[in-house]
Amino acid sequence: MFESIGWAEILVLIVAGLFILGPERLPEAAAWLGKTLRKVREYATGAREQLKSEIGPEFEEFRKPLEDLRKIRDFDPRRAVTKHLLNDLEDDYHHKPNGHAPSTSGQAPVVQPPVQRPLGYNERPPFDPDAT
Repeated sequence: MFESIGWAEILVLIVAGLFILGPERLPEAAAWLGKTLRKVREYATGAREQLKSEIGPEFEEFRKPLEDLRKIRDFDPRRAVTKHLLNDLEDDYHHKPNGHAPSTSGQAPVVQPPVQRPLGYNERPPFDPDAT
């Protein structure tokens, strides 16, 4: 339930509660909050159990789309795009040189370009007159 709240946010909430409620009312407020959350959790569990008993075996069929929606909610587009792009580049570089699948029909192997090393201290980059 509180997966996105970290320890820093909890600490800020405690300090804010201490200033707003004061040290004498803060324990009472924390106890009330704990009881309320426990009741809400019990109501949700009871409702789920009641639905499960009334619907029967079809309940799992209804849960499957909800689990799919939960996966979509947890979807991180930045990580997915990065993974997709890097995997495609890696696959293209190692498995499909020049956009074709490697052949095993006796042809000469495709020579990979040499790996470029970083320039050393005071080392000049190579000069290519055709590139300018």
